[in-house]
Amino acid sequence: MTPAQLSIIFFLQMAVIIATCRVVGWAAHRWLGQPQVVGEMIAGVILGPTLFGAIAPATQALLFPPEAKSVLYVGAQLGVGLYMFIVGLEFDRNEFKASARAAAAVSMAGMVVPFIAAAALIPWMMSGDSGDKGLFMPQVAPWQASLFLGAAIAITAFPMLARIIHERGMSGTRLGTLSLSAGAIGDAGAWVVVALVLASLGDGPMVAVKALGGGLAFAGLMVTLAPRWLARMGDMAEREQGVSPSMLAISLILFLLCAFAMDAIGIHAVFGGFLLGTAMPRGLFAKQLRAKLEPFATVFLLPMFFTFSGLNTELQLVGTGGLLAITLAVLATSILAKGGACYIAARLSGQDHATAMGIGVLMNARGLMELIIINIGLQRGIIGAPLFAMLTLMAIVSTLMASPLFELFYRRRQPVDS
Repeated sequence: MTPAQLSIIFFLQMAVIIATCRVVGWAAHRWLGQPQVVGEMIAGVILGPTLFGAIAPATQALLFPPEAKSVLYVGAQLGVGLYMFIVGLEFDRNEFKASARAAAAVSMAGMVVPFIAAAALIPWMMSGDSGDKGLFMPQVAPWQASLFLGAAIAITAFPMLARIIHERGMSGTRLGTLSLSAGAIGDAGAWVVVALVLASLGDGPMVAVKALGGGLAFAGLMVTLAPRWLARMGDMAEREQGVSPSMLAISLILFLLCAFAMDAIGIHAVFGGFLLGTAMPRGLFAKQLRAKLEPFATVFLLPMFFTFSGLNTELQLVGTGGLLAITLAVLATSILAKGGACYIAARLSGQDHATAMGIGVLMNARGLMELIIINIGLQRGIIGAPLFAMLTLMAIVSTLMASPLFELFYRRRQPVDS
């Protein structure tokens, strides 16, 4: 397919993607009480082989040819990275410092217990008939499979968590900040584990060294020095009563460089965007910068990510060949291990029952970050299509549960500004 043909297809793809995401997102919000972003995640699966490809395979293949996936992939990474930059702009650094101890306890529990649960599942998933179903690739050892599955179970839908918190009006509250802080710490740890698995599969030990050392150095820079360096842009915005095109350009250049740095060391662009956002000046600068970037990032770019992931998802696989039992086991174990561990840790750190339940429910949603990790696992030859479908289903179910369970256990019992 020539570049000109790809260009033609791209415009039609984006029209279909945006229309589908808006309609399904509206329906999810109107009839199910779910955030728009949850509907968009489902829309991505609908556009893939699970539904569109099953009903009209020829049309789906014409609209989404294999050559077009690379274009969608680049747009998807830009979208999720830019969205996390916007999330960082809203992050309350002072509240994070106040809740750092509790956040560390919640994130640690939300990592350790899922990894133990994954280690318990792997012998069954890799033995006998289960091991012949293509869940993991032949070159993957049991300990590597345990680490990858543990990371997939432990991950939190950090971007989606942020969006749920924002749409529920909890930005800056104790629960919102604690959940975001714990999610950020836990997800960073999960990415380091994924980097270790990639290193052990032939990429070399330097992958893990770069991921851990580079990530810590970058985070330290963003926390200590970057806020002082960037404060001048906030002062300029206050003097000029707005964010000029030049300041917008500088901000985007910095975002792209930070996203590049995180990708280059083997973590992910989303953390570069988020950490830069936390270091940006607050006040008028952050408010106007967010207003300029958010509509395009959420309406145009993020749907590309959901669609790219949906194109790799075949949910029909999870109900065939004896895989249904494994699917149900993975789903139940993931929900109980992550949600239960975070609830108990929150209670032990001094949170009341309602707040701890809210944290456990929110931390249990996986959404975007789950899809990112399993896409990497599929592309790098760690997992097969059946396990990819299982974990996609787990991401959808755990995320769909978040809003109604949060309303049940927290919102109805306690004001969100407590």
